[in-house]
Parts: sequence; C-alpha cells; structure tokens
Amino acid sequence: MRAQFRTRIRFILAFIILVTVLIIARLYFVQIVHGEDYAQKADRQFASGGSGLFDRGSIYFTRKDGMLISAATLQTGFLVALNPQTLQDPETAYRAITTIASSSMSRDVFFAAAAKKSQVYVEVVHHLSDQVGQKLSALHISGVQVLRERWRQYPGATLAAQSIGIVSYGSGDTLAGRTGLEAKYDSVLSRSGDSLYKNFFAELFSNVGNLLVSPKDAHEGDIITTIEPEVQTRLESDLAKVNQKYSSKESGGIIMNPATGAILAIANYPSYDANVLQNVDPVLLGNPLVEHVHEFGSIMKPITMTSSLDAGVITPETTYNDTGCITVNKATICNWDLKPRGVIPMKQIIVQSLNLGAAWIATQLGQDAFRMYFTNLFGQETGIDIKNEGSALLGNLSTTQQVNFDNMSFGQGISVTPIQMIRALGAIANGGVMVQPHLVSAVRLNSGIERKLDWNKKVPVFSATAVRETAEMMTAVVDEKLEGGKAMIPTMSVAAKTGTAQLTDGRGGYYKDRFFHSFTGFFPSYNPKFIILLYTNDPQGVQYASETLDETFLDLVHFLIDYYAVPPDRGLSDHGVATSTSSG
Repeated sequence: MRAQFRTRIRFILAFIILVTVLIIARLYFVQIVHGEDYAQKADRQFASGGSGLFDRGSIYFTRKDGMLISAATLQTGFLVALNPQTLQDPETAYRAITTIASSSMSRDVFFAAAAKKSQVYVEVVHHLSDQVGQKLSALHISGVQVLRERWRQYPGATLAAQSIGIVSYGSGDTLAGRTGLEAKYDSVLSRSGDSLYKNFFAELFSNVGNLLVSPKDAHEGDIITTIEPEVQTRLESDLAKVNQKYSSKESGGIIMNPATGAILAIANYPSYDANVLQNVDPVLLGNPLVEHVHEFGSIMKPITMTSSLDAGVITPETTYNDTGCITVNKATICNWDLKPRGVIPMKQIIVQSLNLGAAWIATQLGQDAFRMYFTNLFGQETGIDIKNEGSALLGNLSTTQQVNFDNMSFGQGISVTPIQMIRALGAIANGGVMVQPHLVSAVRLNSGIERKLDWNKKVPVFSATAVRETAEMMTAVVDEKLEGGKAMIPTMSVAAKTGTAQLTDGRGGYYKDRFFHSFTGFFPSYNPKFIILLYTNDPQGVQYASETLDETFLDLVHFLIDYYAVPPDRGLSDHGVATSTSSG
C-alpha cells in the first residue's frame, strides 16, 4: 500500500513539473518572443477606438558576420485627426498645432478637413514623432484627437528599395505588400488585426494543444535576406557614378554566389526612397533586373563557346579562318573593328571578342543543338523570389535562317532579363550547373523558430570540362587584354567578358550610335565565390563597355577580395608570370 502511495505521489509530482515547464515555456514565448508586441498594448489608450495599430513583420539584411540589419520595420508615432462637429475654433487650433508640429501640417489640408461638418473623424497629419505627439496630446484641444499610429519604415531609404518593395493600400482599405519582397512574402509578413490586444492570461492558458506554438505562429514571421548591406551600398554607389558620368538611361548590377544562388547585392539606378513615395515615378517601383529584358551583346559569347565545347563540336585547340566580315542570308556580319585575324584558335574569340568567331562556332554547333542549349538556359523563368519576373524573347530560336543564330551567338537578336543572364553565366562559374537565384535565406517565425528556405533546385547544363575550358579563356581576357594586361591580379585569377550591343530602333533595325554595355566576371576563376553582372543602358559619348564598366568591375573585385578576405588562388613564378595554385 505504501509503495502504491509513493507511485501516485511521484506521478502527481511529475505531472506538476511537466505543467510548470510548459507554462514557463509559454511565458517565454509570450513575454520574450512577443514582448515587443505586448509593449504596444500600453499605447492603446491613444489609439482610435475602431481600429488597432498597423502590425507587420520585419525584413532584414544579413551582414557578412551574420548580424541582421533592419531593412524594413515599423515606426511608432502619432497622427492628428479632427472632429469637425466639435472643433470650435479652427484658426486657434491650427496655430497651436503648428507651433509644436512645425511644418508637418498643411494649412489647406487642415481647413478643408475642418469644413467637413458632416463627419466626425478626419485625419490631417501623420507620422509625428513621440515627442511632438505627446506635446500635442497634452494641449487637450477640443475637436482635435492625437492618436497612436504605426507605419512602415525603411531605415536604408534607397538601399535595395526596388528589391525590398513597398507596402501600400490597394483597391480596398487594406495595407499590404505591393512590390518586391514585401509582395512576395506578404502572407508571412502580414499580421492578424487582433494580435496585439489579446488578454495576457487568456492567451497563456487558452488552447492547451497550442501551448507552445499557435497556428499563426507557424507561418507568420520576419524574413531574412541574403543581401549584404555593405556590398549593396557599394554596388549602388558605383552604379550611380557610372550612370551620372555617362548620362545613361539606367545602370544595373547583380553580385551573386554562383554555387548557391544567394544574391548579395542587386541594384538599379535610378531608384527611389521607399519612405517618400509621393512623387516617385511608378515605373521605378518594379525591379528592372528581374522584369526587363535586354540584348546583352558579347557577354553571350561565353555561353555560345561553352555550348559548343560541351557538344564536342570544337575543342580549345580548334582554329578557324577569321576574314573580318562574312555574308549570311544576304546580311553582313563583321567583327567590331571590321578587321580579319586570319587563322586563330578558339581562345581568341573570347579574348578579342570576335563576332565572326562566335558565328562560326554557332554554325559548327548547328541550329538544333543551339536551340536546345539556349532554350535550356533561357527558356524558363529563374524562379527568383520577386514577383513579376520577365520572360526572355527567344523568337529567333524558332526560325531557320542561319543569320539569326549567328547574331544570337554574340548577343544580338535575343533578349533576356539580367537575372536570367547571371544565372546562365553562373553555370560556367559553377561546374556547369544552374542554380536558383534568391534573396531570402530564412523566415524567422513568430514561434521563435528560424526556418531555412530550400533553394536546392539545380539544373545541369554543361560538363565540368567545358566550363573549365571557357573559364580559362575568360581568365585570359583579364590577364592579357583588359587594360592592356594591367588588370591582372597576381594573386587572384579573375574571369571576365565585356559586351557591347547596338540598341534596337523600334523599327526592326539597330541604331549605329546607341549601345547597351554589359560586363560580367567571376573569381577565383576555378572555384568562384562571386559572380558579377553589370550594365549601363545608352551611355553617351562612348561606344564600348570596356570604356564604361571595366574600372567599376575591377574596383568591385578588389573590394570583395578585401571585404571578404578571399584567399589567393595563385602566386608568381620566378619569371613573374601568374601561376594557378587552384586544383580547379
């Protein structure tokens, strides 16, 4: 009997301990994980009776050391609303308010609101600081309400604005993400309206089955991006300088890890300040690097080269006779300088950027194989986690005229998005495998759990041998050609290619004096940590991408090497010649 009694006591004690542990765990989630939310309950005394405060999850940049930096958050302050029916002296009220709120309130807006005598609530000014709001509230002006509000705040202002996106009202009266990550992950970032105002003890003890994690906590949370704020800042600054120097229509760039598809920086100039949208051109609200297509010119040549190497129709030792110009289907195709090169090997097609060479290897590849490779590379969207991704214009792949394939081989007559272009080029940097580019690495749920997102969708497109051979040719561009060979970095192999494409005139032809410049490269050449894509659209007074983008590309390479302390992959021989130390 005594032993049975002790067993019951132990059972009851274990039950009490279990319940205590569960309650402590729930207290942790309520007080620590949701502590900031409950702190907002104190503000309800200021909020309008009919609505709660705006609530939404945060978006974070990720610094190289793993520290999270706020990209989109909530700012708390005050708004001022009028009750025109009880506002006795609008002039006195206006002077009193503007004495404290300074220029925050428009006189016209205030008196127009005061004249709406049929209404009892009209908002006249928003986004006042705590200090200003508290002072106004203390005045107790008849007919004037000072209420708490929260709004979306972007601490970085223009930083990655076109990728982070905006929150605004749609056709109804609901605030939601409309562009960028704000739209793509709206279901994660959105919050139910009553989340801040539950009774503490009711939440603590209700629904024992969800004691640790509530259903909404399983999908609501914050998002953590792959964007590195220092790298993003540097890219935006460099693009602005290029655009302003050459009076281009726009300039853009992407820096990506070619092995994972994680985007460290993605930018376009001009952009906008996400905190000040009143006078922003709606065209700027999208993301041009994801939505818009371009003819990229000669940075397409490495794609053509790798396809032909992969198909086995050429080898690096293959030669062809370069005559400077050829006629195909009654159309003339020439090298950029119209000059013949004679009998030369494949490497010189990339190093000297020869249109005839690209057209020649496209002919060796054949139309069916060319069509297959380019469809695999550009025929589908990349799946990047931003809405409204554009699709490549591949109509010329459906034709049978060889001139169309010759033109596509060097990047004319085929239009793709920048994100498609860097994904395809990334396969050359990633052993022949295309990865899925992405901007979000994880979702930090309200439950406190961080859920890593799966971006392991990979598409093999080239053999490892073919991409290695192309990478060697692109490395020779930097070591031998770029800036007359002075661009070579003795301790680091860098692969690169420039591109200059004529702009279409809208009538089926091309301008002779207007160009789209592009530049791509990755490093270290045989085990790349970074791939870079740059472009500038319609620069004035210059013809070639080597004039507009080579300095920016090289500066970014040196910045990334220093910032990430990328170890050298080659040294100098006794004769001062760069030698690879990479196993490849």
